[in-house]
Order: sequence, then C-alpha cells, then structure tokens
Amino acid sequence: MAEEKIRLGGMALANGVLVHGPTAWACAVRLDEGELKVASGPKRFRAGRLDRPLLRGPARLLEAVAVVPEVRRAIPEARLPFQRPAVLASMLASAVVVRVARESGRLGPAAQELVAGLLSVAPAALALRSSELAAYHGAEHISIGSYEHGERAAKEHERCGSHLLGPLLATTALGTCSPRGRLLTCGAGHAPLRSSEP
Repeated sequence: MAEEKIRLGGMALANGVLVHGPTAWACAVRLDEGELKVASGPKRFRAGRLDRPLLRGPARLLEAVAVVPEVRRAIPEARLPFQRPAVLASMLASAVVVRVARESGRLGPAAQELVAGLLSVAPAALALRSSELAAYHGAEHISIGSYEHGERAAKEHERCGSHLLGPLLATTALGTCSPRGRLLTCGAGHAPLRSSEP
C-alpha cells in the first residue's frame, strides 16, 4: 500500500519559498550574498483541531496567515510579496478606486462589483510581475507538486490559489445580483428591482 502523503500548502516569497503542512512549516530564503537560509518550526495555531464545517475554512485561512509572523521571526530577511512599495501603493490605490466606484451613481451594481473584483486582484498581479517572485512561485509549485505526485511536477499544481480567482470573481458578481423571491436585489444599499419572472 502506498504511503499517504501529507497535504502541503505554500507561498512564494520575493526571495524564497514557504511550505507548511498540518502541524509545521519550513522556509528557505536566498540572501543577497547568495547564501541559503533555512528555518522550520511547529505551527502555533492549527485549524485541523476544528471539527465544525463552517469554521474550518476561515480557520485554515487564519492558520496559513498566522505562519507568516513565525517565519519573519525565524528569518527576518524573508521578503513578503506585498512588501514592495509599488505593490503597497497599488493596494492603497485599488482600495480608493473601489471605494469611489461603489459610491458612484454612474455605475450599476454589477459594474461596481466587476470593477471591485478586478481591482482587488491588481496588487497580486503586480506582485507576480516581479521575475524573482514568479520564479519562486514556480519553485513552490514544483516542490509541492513533486512531493504530492512522487515525481518531478510541472510548474502548476491543481490546488494553486490562483485557480480560485476566476470563479471567485464570477460568483461575487452573480451573488451581487441574485434573485430573491420575486425581487432582484443588486448590491447593498440599492433599491430592489422587479424581476421579470411571473
């Protein structure tokens, strides 16, 4: 019988790769001088202990985010993707433009959500334009995919969070203008529209 593989998650850094499993994390970072610095440790918060379905998803997200400060304490040289000034500026600009678009009377609710959805991924797209981050993103995919499949994997594995962007944007736009009973409500704070259904 084949050995059961541990399910891993990962994150590309601007100068390395972070990989985490159910109980621990490991990180490898290339320093400016070319030296490789590696650290690992147990997770302080583990979502696997929760058995309630509605809490498991948010808890797993919190678990992944909670690892970042631990990594930074162990390897202060680790550079997060959103540390670059251009990426931080794009996050601020996106938030401002989304706010203006949502308060504007010129755009319909669906258009507001589309603009908000597209602008919300702009900082991530800008971060991935960095050749170092893109390379480490590929390395993260190869290392996790190779482990999970038992052979050298391609640059993309099936559980990449990037795969969620399209469906997330589509369901957000659809959810904003969804039929509820005989009314079609479009966005919070907007007057309900009459549905054309009998």
